[in-house]
Amino acid sequence: MKDKNVAGILALFLGWVGIHRFYMGQVGLGILYAIFFWFPLVWLIAFIDAIVLFSMDPDVFNVKYNKQAWQQRQQQPDFERERRPDFERRDMRPQASPPPPPQRKPPIDRPNPHKTAGLEKFKDYDYYGAIEDFKKSLELAPQDIASHFNISCAYALIEDKEKAFKHLDKAVSLGFIDFQKIKEHHALAYLRIQKEFEQFEANGFRLSPASTSKTDENNMLASQPDLLDRLKKLAEMREHGLLTQQEYDDQRQRLMGS
Repeated sequence: MKDKNVAGILALFLGWVGIHRFYMGQVGLGILYAIFFWFPLVWLIAFIDAIVLFSMDPDVFNVKYNKQAWQQRQQQPDFERERRPDFERRDMRPQASPPPPPQRKPPIDRPNPHKTAGLEKFKDYDYYGAIEDFKKSLELAPQDIASHFNISCAYALIEDKEKAFKHLDKAVSLGFIDFQKIKEHHALAYLRIQKEFEQFEANGFRLSPASTSKTDENNMLASQPDLLDRLKKLAEMREHGLLTQQEYDDQRQRLMGS
């Protein structure tokens, strides 16, 4: 049987005269190599042949260049398989253990790409582009406080007060409680000079008065589930960059002491 490594060595050192082709039984190609051995291209082809032979899978080489021996080997009966009856062979065959069930990975909470893009455009003073990205962000997460606050700032900067008030009202309704930021944030300066802002502030930074009275609101703050919910929203606002660590600590202390 021909060996692929021997063929590769012959191609590497004597391939320019086609010795490896003669070795592999390709007499015609071997003669062709020998006739044109003085061409540099033949030397290059022989070198490529050597690389191909060294990297070739042994079974592929055997199928191509040891075809008859390979077929005879494949046709040889398995003595053990022929000697045992079918039922014995089936019973003696080791039973493969079933594969373990695939483990489902917990879903990954990926950041909202549109909100990130909107913030970048907002920082670059591209307020119209930021608004479009914040709209897409709200389509994915309609209850996201940060997106409502950010788009409100963008609308205020392009002097669209109706939409700015609308989204700021929505942010407060969802739990935004940093009212000092509404009073001081430079992006909301246009809203603060509007005649509607005084009533908006009087309504607790809502477009219409809250349905619950102040006493009811204090009672709700005193209830444990609502307090935990507000603390959670404070943490989300800090993560989204709407609150500094100092502002978060002050708001948290105020809630815990209420």
